[in-house]
Amino acid sequence: MHSVLLVSSAGKTGSALGEFLRSCSYGRLTSVCSGGEARRLLPCSDFELIVINTPLPDEFGQELAMTAAESTASGVLLLVKSELADPLSEKVESCGVFVVPKPVSRQLFFQAVRLAAASRSRILGLQNRNLQLQEKIEEIRLVDRAKCALIQYLDMTEPQAHRYLEKQAMDMRCTRREIAEAVLRTYES
Repeated sequence: MHSVLLVSSAGKTGSALGEFLRSCSYGRLTSVCSGGEARRLLPCSDFELIVINTPLPDEFGQELAMTAAESTASGVLLLVKSELADPLSEKVESCGVFVVPKPVSRQLFFQAVRLAAASRSRILGLQNRNLQLQEKIEEIRLVDRAKCALIQYLDMTEPQAHRYLEKQAMDMRCTRREIAEAVLRTYES
């Protein structure tokens, strides 16, 4: 079930947007009427889509959209009057906010929702890849520390220490990381 945060001042437009989002398979719809309420929900919730219907009672909505795009992996749509769409796009698109001019047709709104969902998928993929790379870097650092311990305490050369770690990992059928951790427990404690 997809989750969406709808930020819109109370009125018919907010209700219509909510109904349309439900028809787009966004079943968990959280509706708030102000930027302040939305800001309170951002850190504690993981929304797939955030739709901001401007203007809001306490602010216009541009800053909220930029904050949401920079601090979450959510797709962010900013609905603005058509005469404000182009100048506002120049300001917020670099943050990853999609600007949709009002009045908006159902078809255009649906396309914008799909683009925001695709954008979110791409961001999540990049975040996962980033985590994998960070784990790999951490493993390399750990293995290098273990090599240094072997060089320092057993007077091995770097190639000998490398070969030792590789051979131990193969012989014991475990990862280089596990062998490196065992070496560090032995020599750094």
